Amino acid sequence: MGLGYADINLSNPRYNDLQPLAINALVDTGAITLCIPKHVAVQLQLEEMEKREVTTADGKHIAVPYVGPVQVKFGKRTCFTGALVLGDSVLLGAIPMEDMDLIVSSRMQKLMVNPESPNMPSAVVK
Repeated sequence: MGLGYADINLSNPRYNDLQPLAINALVDTGAITLCIPKHVAVQLQLEEMEKREVTTADGKHIAVPYVGPVQVKFGKRTCFTGALVLGDSVLLGAIPMEDMDLIVSSRMQKLMVNPESPNMPSAVVK
């Protein structure tokens, strides 16, 4: 599992007049989705699509809002996803990282573009 922090931008693609938010996000390859605090969802005017049940680190099961769409940008890479609303900081999980073809360098402890596809994101679809 890789952990670190990365500077990302979050925006709501439905409202181009809203400024993107520059966020220093916790990067966790052991997490699956994007998680955002409520104040980020409010600032981006993200709509709740449904509730989703999550299991927290202390073993509790809680229902949290699932909002979207969210546009995530890292450098010149971008993806569109939904987000779980919980916690007090932004957590970038594996799905948006995979979508943008990013890796976590354990040696440098940072998020970076996959060196095997430096010019555009790559994906295996077979």
